[in-house]
Amino acid sequence: MSIWATLAGATAGLLIGGPLGALAGATAGGVLDLGLAQLAPERRQERRRVAFTIAAIALAAKMSRADGEASPAEFAAFERLFQVAPAERANARRFYDLAKQSTAGFEAYAAQAAGLIGRGSPLLEDLLEALWLIAAVDGFHPEELKFLDAVAAAFGFDAAAAARVRARHIAPAGDDPWSILGVAPGVDAATLKSAYRALVRQYHPDRHLADGVPPEFIRVAEARMAAINTAYASLAKADAGRVGR
Repeated sequence: MSIWATLAGATAGLLIGGPLGALAGATAGGVLDLGLAQLAPERRQERRRVAFTIAAIALAAKMSRADGEASPAEFAAFERLFQVAPAERANARRFYDLAKQSTAGFEAYAAQAAGLIGRGSPLLEDLLEALWLIAAVDGFHPEELKFLDAVAAAFGFDAAAAARVRARHIAPAGDDPWSILGVAPGVDAATLKSAYRALVRQYHPDRHLADGVPPEFIRVAEARMAAINTAYASLAKADAGRVGR
């Protein structure tokens, strides 16, 4: 069963509880907060998976209203990033629209996601990255930037970590390979390789799948891993060229 079909029933709300569970169970007449400690290990993984999914929908929908207008282009970007199949579009749209209308603030959704998934988790960085990509569709509005900064803080990212994500999208040197790898320009080959390997361990899509990202949502991690590989290849090639001269 796809994650979208799972969300169409009451199970997701019962599994999560809190504001995210209330959103999932909005049409089922209420939710029950089970508590992570009460779940068997295999159910805890399912809980993280469902929590990630609902948080993605809720925060993307809330952000679309941050500038006062929820555009169709923003929902289309959400569908592309999170691989919504045509047959599942109605389920995804239903939850997206519910989130836009919800009385719960985005801070409540972000805080619960951080508590369920883990503050500062690479999974949450995937979600923050996706929100930046959606916001870029119709240009960055000041209110969207405030929203993104607030979500980053609620997710547990410090100012430096939030700035690194921001730099990938709006800084003039956002595509600079040194910035992508997080190293100072001109470091030696060993330091460069060490930084690259650390990023691969942290951000490889297979790890994110193992940690609970639904397969439908792996596109953001794949895109970032491709950027990391490209950055390392370009710098390694340049370094080899200097050595060869």
